[in-house]
Amino acid sequence: MPHKLRKTRKYRGSRTHGWGQVGQHRKHGMKGGRGMAGSHKHKWTYIVKYMPDYFGKRGFRCPTSRGELKTINLGELDELVDKLTREKKVTFEDGKPVIDLSELGYEKLLGEGKTTKPLIVKAKFYSRIAERKIQDAGGQLVKLS
Repeated sequence: MPHKLRKTRKYRGSRTHGWGQVGQHRKHGMKGGRGMAGSHKHKWTYIVKYMPDYFGKRGFRCPTSRGELKTINLGELDELVDKLTREKKVTFEDGKPVIDLSELGYEKLLGEGKTTKPLIVKAKFYSRIAERKIQDAGGQLVKLS
């Protein structure tokens, strides 16, 4: 606004410059406080209308949990070994097929199902049941770090 149109020029000698009682248009009294003051109280309708995402949390993920692990059951692994040996994608050590689960895209071996042959399985994580079943079949589990 140009200086010549301001009330401070027009109302010289007037105490209130057209704003009623003394102090009504002074500092932060008219706007309901400084900054975001009153945003949970008298300015709530403004916040709801113009800044709906201002409050609240979004996108938090618990830092202690890892999320979902890619798992495979022992029965599925037994079928997968047959398929991989037919395609000649398995290495053998002492006559036992060596399976690296991390190369196949799995992180954890679970104990559901049974294995019919001794296997050497390399896995990051595995259950106690899976470990026991593989050892009973004459194989071994190697923990990857």
